[in-house]
Amino acid sequence: MKPQLLKVSTGPAQSFSVRRDLVPYMNNKWHYHPEVELIHLKKGVGTQFIGDSIKGFRSGDIVLVGAHLAHYWRFDDMYFNDQSKACADVRVAHFSENFWGDQFLNLPENKAIKSLLENSRRGLQVNGKVKIKVADLLEQMLTAEGTQRIVLLIEALSLIANCNQTVKLSSIGFKQDYDESENIRINAIYDYTLSNFRRKIHLEEIANVAVISPNSFCRYFKSKTRKTYSRFLTEIKVGHACKLLMENKLNIKQLCYESGFNNLASFHKYFKITTGKSPLNYQKEFISHHSN
Repeated sequence: MKPQLLKVSTGPAQSFSVRRDLVPYMNNKWHYHPEVELIHLKKGVGTQFIGDSIKGFRSGDIVLVGAHLAHYWRFDDMYFNDQSKACADVRVAHFSENFWGDQFLNLPENKAIKSLLENSRRGLQVNGKVKIKVADLLEQMLTAEGTQRIVLLIEALSLIANCNQTVKLSSIGFKQDYDESENIRINAIYDYTLSNFRRKIHLEEIANVAVISPNSFCRYFKSKTRKTYSRFLTEIKVGHACKLLMENKLNIKQLCYESGFNNLASFHKYFKITTGKSPLNYQKEFISHHSN
């Protein structure tokens, strides 16, 4: 992919940025920055792209995104509907890996944090009860001043580094190729696919969106993403199915068609290939994990 470079601003009395976003379109594009990002999606549901990872996100999720790793949170369409009561609420911190000085991470006491930041270059999903503590620390960072801001950030990173409940998101071989001229094309492909995945998207149709010939589109897409467009589309559908399973409002048959699959057999097949679990096992594990 060819993401957009974003400039993260900090105040004159601050060495790193912490902010609250209440709108779903903040950085709602495929982008990257040299800063590490720690984000708490306090309220919101949508599709999350971290490197070459695609999955649903939901309220309460916490993710650590490493330096220069492209990412994109695409809130569901209802958040852009004036009639909807759905609202986004996000806390996000951005910091350079060496904002505390070149030697800080090399201190023996900081071995775990140094390792965490190295692992974050693939993107890390934070799970378990530690999410509540990290969310609270981010909340405190919004109003903290002076040294206390740095102490809170170190505490949050230390908790994540020692919780043993993080999941790497992007594949180990994912490499980003930054060509700013591709931003419009890639975002057009993303947006069109996310708006239309519930029906069959024809090759000529998506190639037209990308302003490329159908013959060239498949080659182009795979060269930029390391996956075929059909796999990308399947991952979007499975990611949506995962969100619906978490919400537990539809039966499997309804959920299958709502996610853009034509029949139950292909739904079960591709869900298992993508997640490693059957839909029901995925749902049981989610409910069991969140009822503890």
